[in-house]
This record gives sequence, C-alpha cells and structure tokens, in this order.
Amino acid sequence: MRWWPGSWGQFWRTLDGRVYHGLMWARPWIGWLAAGLMIAVFGLVFWWVPLEAIQGWPQKIFYIHVPSAWITYAAFGVVFVSSILYLWQRAPLWDVYARTAAEVGFLFTTLTLATGMMWGKPIWGTYWTWDARLTTTLILWFIYGGYLLLRAYARPDVDVARMAAIVGIVGFLDVPIIHLSVLWWRTLHPQPVVMILDDPGGGLPASMLITLLVSLVAFSLVFAWLWIQRVWQERTAENLALLETLLERRVREESPA
Repeated sequence: MRWWPGSWGQFWRTLDGRVYHGLMWARPWIGWLAAGLMIAVFGLVFWWVPLEAIQGWPQKIFYIHVPSAWITYAAFGVVFVSSILYLWQRAPLWDVYARTAAEVGFLFTTLTLATGMMWGKPIWGTYWTWDARLTTTLILWFIYGGYLLLRAYARPDVDVARMAAIVGIVGFLDVPIIHLSVLWWRTLHPQPVVMILDDPGGGLPASMLITLLVSLVAFSLVFAWLWIQRVWQERTAENLALLETLLERRVREESPA
C-alpha cells in the first residue's frame, strides 16, 4: 500500500486505514521510547532538578500535573478530529479512534485533577476550590465521562457513534476555555510561567524547563502508546467477531438439512 494515493479523493477515502497501518508500525517504537523517557523523567525530577525555593517538594508534582493536563487537551483533540472525520466519511475506524482516545483521555484528566489536588493541599491549604481553571477542567472530566457512558449504555437502536461524535465535537469547546481561563478570570491557579516572552529574566530556570519538556514528550508518548494499544485491541476484537460470524455461517451451510 502506497502512503500517498493518486488523488485527493482517494487519499481521504483511505486515510483511516493508512492511519491505522502507520500506528501499528510505530507501536513498538513508541512503547520502548516512552518507557525510556519515563525512567529519565523520574530521574530528572527526583535527582537532578533542584527543589523550588518557596514550594519545596510539592512543586515536583508540577512535572506530572502539567504533562497530564496537556494530554487532557490532546486526547480530546483526537476525539474532536476523529469525530468530524467520522461524520464526514462514516468510516468505522474514525469512530474507534475517537472512542479509544476518550478512554485514555479520561484517565489523564483524572490524573490531572488528582495531582492538582495533591499540590493544592500544601500550597493553598485545601484540596479543592471552585477556581475557574479547576472548575472548567472538572467540566471536561464530566464531558469525557458522559461521552463514555453514552457509548456504554445507549439503546441498541440508537446511532450511538453519530451521537457520540456530536458530543465529541461540541465538548471540545471546553478545551480552549480551560486553557484561557487563567487569563479571562481572576484565579488562584498559577499563570503561565514556562516562557515569559516580555521578561527575559522570567520563566522557569533551565533545569526545570528541560525536565518539563522531557516530561511533556514522555507523557505524550505514553498517551500515544496507550491509545494505539486500545485501537489495536478494538480492531482485533472486531476481526475476531467477524471471523466467528463467518465460521458459524460456514457451519450452518455445511450442516445437513
């Protein structure tokens, strides 16, 4: 199979399968690279990067919390794009991509909220406050959960894939709201400090910035590997179900009347 087909129409019609073959090819490489980088992240966090002068040890949660939040956005981005392509093409693979990305994204959103509360207790004195960033992230957690509940409990006669795609598209509106909430409203949540362009002396120290960037790449690869694994599992289950159906039909055809 050539990666680049002869026409744009053919390209879009076969894109879902080409994405699948690309993911399966990259799966082992992503897994090994993710494992190696995660080991490096924990080494950097606990043995290399210095303690933050004011927050101390709780600040190290930052290197898990921020990458988890990034994956929260990215996973719903996959849901959003896959849902649009499913409604356009009605190719079942796009629905698989959206559903499996939502499953993994829900886990990372839970991790984002949990690590945020772990950081908030020693720094703010409370696990939870109805801060704009926290509240909008919690809303996204409920959107993820509602999406998955819809997939699990919709009636058989309902076009659940179409309904879920609509939820995935509309629900993505919360992602930019979360990201911009610290700029739109007065909030307890820290302002962006990774790179402050109008202050050459601002931003994170080099060691913290390097550790954060490595952690972002590592968590991205972990998400990619988990998502690809779920896609592979779903496709394998579908193929096994199809094979079982074909075998049952063959047995019925060969059975004496």
